[in-house]
Amino acid sequence: MNIPANSPTLRSWIEVPANSDFPIQNIPFGVGSVDGIESTAYTRIGDQAIDLFKLYEMGLIPSYADEDGTEYVGSLNVLLLGGREPIRALRQRLSELLRTGQDMKVIQQIKKALVPVSELTMDLPVDIGDYTDFYSSRQHAYNVGCMFRDPANALLPNWLHMPVGYHGRASSIVVSGTPIRRPMGQFKPNPEAAPEFGPTRQLDLELEVGFITYEGKPLGERISTAEAEEHIFGLVLFNDWSARDIQAWEYVPLGPFLGKNFGSSMSAWVVTLDALEPFRVASPKQEPEVLPYLKGAPNMHFDIALEVGLKPSGGAESIICRSNFKHLYWSMAQQLAHHTVNGCNVFAGDLMASGTISGDTPDSYGSLLELAWKGTKPVKLSDGSERKFIQDGDTIVIRGHCERDGVRIGFGEVSGEILPAN
Repeated sequence: MNIPANSPTLRSWIEVPANSDFPIQNIPFGVGSVDGIESTAYTRIGDQAIDLFKLYEMGLIPSYADEDGTEYVGSLNVLLLGGREPIRALRQRLSELLRTGQDMKVIQQIKKALVPVSELTMDLPVDIGDYTDFYSSRQHAYNVGCMFRDPANALLPNWLHMPVGYHGRASSIVVSGTPIRRPMGQFKPNPEAAPEFGPTRQLDLELEVGFITYEGKPLGERISTAEAEEHIFGLVLFNDWSARDIQAWEYVPLGPFLGKNFGSSMSAWVVTLDALEPFRVASPKQEPEVLPYLKGAPNMHFDIALEVGLKPSGGAESIICRSNFKHLYWSMAQQLAHHTVNGCNVFAGDLMASGTISGDTPDSYGSLLELAWKGTKPVKLSDGSERKFIQDGDTIVIRGHCERDGVRIGFGEVSGEILPAN
């Protein structure tokens, strides 16, 4: 697909630092505020954010949803109601405004809409109505199955036939930089004794990538794999914090509950599917053959390098994991097709996360549960300390980017510090 805004030859009149995640080929979307003033929609180049509502007021970009430009105020949900074409047109227009060769009078206008990213307080880019977490990494599912069952039966019988998922809690998803409080709950460390109550002793991270949807189809209709891209706005980094001991005691028979819903962290900038187009890679071969409604998906795997850093309170960060989004077995198209095959409706601003992304080498495992192998192989940090699970005061930082033909497209980061339990 030829998308002019993706051309590697484009340059911006806004300075872009070396190795920035946000060159002119990115044009991500986010929501933020300055000095407590009402939040508006922004895009970003380098370390500068551009206020889209101000560009609208100047007559430099059109209103795609409302005559008064209110789709640029607050969350992006209203803008997403128009679907893929308005976003594609807006991204192209922004690319034209921000590239070199622009008229100096226009540049002077746009400069009035620039805000240093350091001065922005970022919000979640969308009001998330519903959140679904999938379980789409075969290596992660295999690792967990080996720990809690045995290698011969690591994958449950349904896993290779459908993208397994569960409905999470949207209300506790927070933007990057928001602290997370260690959760309290029940757990059962001794199988022969009664359950205990207290702060989780096995707090974990989950390295994930999520996608945000445009408006779906009416209730009762399904989205096919061939149609999926028309309903996917863009991608974010995601950390689905997990209390492993609480989860282990509660999850039979209905799955995750309090071990998951205490908090999830999401990156602030949404990178559009169009911006990721140059980084598509072939999907893995799926055996056994999937059912017809899961076939025919385009190559919706992307070469996104991912890393996880752990920073102790007052200490230096250690990189504890390097993985890649391409390691997923089930694609986003298959996830969305499966989610809606029963007629479930999807709204603009819904979030669907990949589940933990683990590669096939121990250093690419996307959770401490795997990296420390259920606590039997503690992870060594650069200061000499070790981690089986996350301690109070630790900050987890997830980063991700693509790179090809001299262009780097990234997400920034999603981070969160763990506070002591109440």
